[in-house]
Amino acid sequence: MKKLINGVESVLEESLNGFARAHSNIIQFNHQPHYVTRKNKPENKVALISGGGAGHEPLHTGLVGKGMLDAACPGQVFTSPTPDQMLMAAQEVENGAGVLFIVKNYAGDVMNFEIAAEMLDCPHETVLVNDDVSLPKNHSTGRRGVAGTLIVEKIVGAAAEAGADLAACKQLGDKVVNSTASMGVALTSCTVPALGQPTFDISDNEVEMGVGIHGERGREVMSLTTADDLVHILAKAIDEELKPTKDQRVLLHINGFGATPLMELYLVYDLAAQFFEERGIKIVRSLVGNYTTSLDMAGCSITLTLMDDEMLQYWDAPVHTAALRWGI
Repeated sequence: MKKLINGVESVLEESLNGFARAHSNIIQFNHQPHYVTRKNKPENKVALISGGGAGHEPLHTGLVGKGMLDAACPGQVFTSPTPDQMLMAAQEVENGAGVLFIVKNYAGDVMNFEIAAEMLDCPHETVLVNDDVSLPKNHSTGRRGVAGTLIVEKIVGAAAEAGADLAACKQLGDKVVNSTASMGVALTSCTVPALGQPTFDISDNEVEMGVGIHGERGREVMSLTTADDLVHILAKAIDEELKPTKDQRVLLHINGFGATPLMELYLVYDLAAQFFEERGIKIVRSLVGNYTTSLDMAGCSITLTLMDDEMLQYWDAPVHTAALRWGI
């Protein structure tokens, strides 16, 4: 294992210290327990809180700021944050309009956010993100929350910034989740520092189709083939799930897992855009880059969101975070 770290025990704390120094104009970092909060929070605004295991940066800490999250709770690498992190973060950022938790559908995250919500003495709601269509809807643990989480946080974050109340933010969040589908492919595994070796074995001539963002097994291990073939498999699964009609406006998001260069991600974008445009679908917004990563995994995911006027308005609204910023 080759990593730029001092020690397995200190890597998260030191990384968060660096993040806080680099973005001290946007966020502040609470050390015990770990959570990141937005600076200059407006009064009487629904507070948006998310979180999950570290290793997916910039999700979620890099999405704290104006127009997105008010707080993010990072757990240890690929490990759910604890209820006390979520509770203390919520108590710090709640300012009279209630709290909306945005939770990826993983057992630990769901359980710990539920515990925190039960202890929270203010109005609260939860949006559960489960956009990974590599698993069937009736899977025993449900579908996983993956790169579509960013889309939810951006659109709902803008609505909260504009003054939407808790019920409206919850309703909008559920609408975005139901309009979003994602699927990824891994070319390599990733290495969790505490483990010191790849999470799963994959040969040089294989890919993991439908991989999860923690290196979970997907639909199948298949032989490495062309980008054309891989993108077609991913896009076809998404198309069959969402069933967009001709002239439907969409947002197309190509997300890198951490070790795939932008040159390849833009190639994937071009192929995916061709797939959907050939079917009469209108790509009106796009996002390409490493946003929901899996440490040093090579590979990417495709996310498609069916957009309407309301969602487009909130996607375009100003945002100022470490990882996303426009209109400021």
